[in-house]
Amino acid sequence: MNSLALVPATDEKLRPLERLEALCDPGSLQLVRGAARSRRMGDRARAGDGVVGAIGRVDGRPVACFAQDASYLGGSLGEVHADTICRVLDQAGRARMPVVGFVESAGARLQEGVAALAGYGRIFKAHTDLSGVVPQISVICGASAGGGSYAPALTDIVVMTKQASMFLTGPGVVREVTGEDVDGATLGGPRVHDRNGVCQIVAGSDLEAAWLARDLLAYLPQHAGAAAVRRAPADPPAGLADAVVPGSERAVYDVRDVARMLADGGRLLELNARWARNVVTAYAHIDGRPVGIVANQPKFLGGALNADAACKAARFVNACDAFGLPLVVLVDTPGFLPGRAQEAGGVIRHGAKLVHAFAAASVPCLTVVLRKAFGGAFIAMNSRELGADLVLAWPRAQLGVMGPKQAVDLVYRREIAAADDPARARERFAATYAAEHLTAASAAAEGAVDEIVAPSATRARLVAALAVLAEPARRVRPARNIPL
Repeated sequence: MNSLALVPATDEKLRPLERLEALCDPGSLQLVRGAARSRRMGDRARAGDGVVGAIGRVDGRPVACFAQDASYLGGSLGEVHADTICRVLDQAGRARMPVVGFVESAGARLQEGVAALAGYGRIFKAHTDLSGVVPQISVICGASAGGGSYAPALTDIVVMTKQASMFLTGPGVVREVTGEDVDGATLGGPRVHDRNGVCQIVAGSDLEAAWLARDLLAYLPQHAGAAAVRRAPADPPAGLADAVVPGSERAVYDVRDVARMLADGGRLLELNARWARNVVTAYAHIDGRPVGIVANQPKFLGGALNADAACKAARFVNACDAFGLPLVVLVDTPGFLPGRAQEAGGVIRHGAKLVHAFAAASVPCLTVVLRKAFGGAFIAMNSRELGADLVLAWPRAQLGVMGPKQAVDLVYRREIAAADDPARARERFAATYAAEHLTAASAAAEGAVDEIVAPSATRARLVAALAVLAEPARRVRPARNIPL
């Protein structure tokens, strides 16, 4: 499998055919509809009509792909252009193979009017029909406007290069309608879309983006119901121990360090790294099996869940479930973020998406409580009651309705108020409450936790569970990976 470390450092933009050649194995590319041309464009018609469609192979596996050509009418989409993309998507559905599209388009071709808009409608329908059936990856290589941004948003993963931009209405229209003077990068560049959830990964160049697409495909199956390709297992970095996660509930650490110590070779491929950073979503291999990892991130908002984090995690869970990837959930959360802004922003509705995603998932779901799991987030982060196949907890973990200090403010309010030193009394009651009600041992006694496991033994337990649960795939019909 390719490694991004081998990608030459370059900012050079590739031509459409070069992008497909960078994606596919050498010599495997077979073009589709290369001679098709528009009858509507007269003398300006060109073979291919501004898009290159093809079938190729990535690591020996068949892949459907296309690349738009911005050198012809800005990569704008006309009827024949749309027909080629739909033909590629149709073949992907019939052959049950992934799709990778390199997008760079000014949007609907003005010269073709309604025919161009109808072409986008066909493309939207084709992407939707393939949703949750085969993996779909979009790579944005330049300015992509209107339908050129909507179509990628219907796919599973969007990669943007640093030179790319996406927007429904371009800077000129924005300037005319609103008076706002803005350029393409400011309006819809990667620094915008990797922070709002539209873009999952940013690549430095066209070449790096093509190799990222190859890397992503290595974690995904050919289609829903097919087994993902296993690779040779690799030991993670040494050093998984209690010291990784601080004992103090207020101390900050990076949960990705824990994930790396569970993953083969310590390698993660993180999605949406800059959006909703209080939750981490990433692909990894454990004992050679591709898995999805969802983890609370104490570095941001203390690991509390909010509306954006719930949407981000729910979409990732849905995608992993659609393509049969087991889920490993690392929990360290004080609960849902409180406050007027969250309630007004619909945190109940968005939080319900996460609960629904885990409850509906049919892939193996394994949960590890690292330090704390309180309140509604305790349930939402793949609790046993939602259907988790295995729930482990580290020895010092705390689980309950809320943190000890918040709990005693309600349970022992009168006793604390009557004490000579209310602050010391609160600390004493909190310690007693935590010891009696919040320990991993008490959660295990209640059956909310299947087993208490040492940090150093966690990977072995996950490996053993995956060996039992991961085969065969349990999904009987594909789930639609609907944008949330």
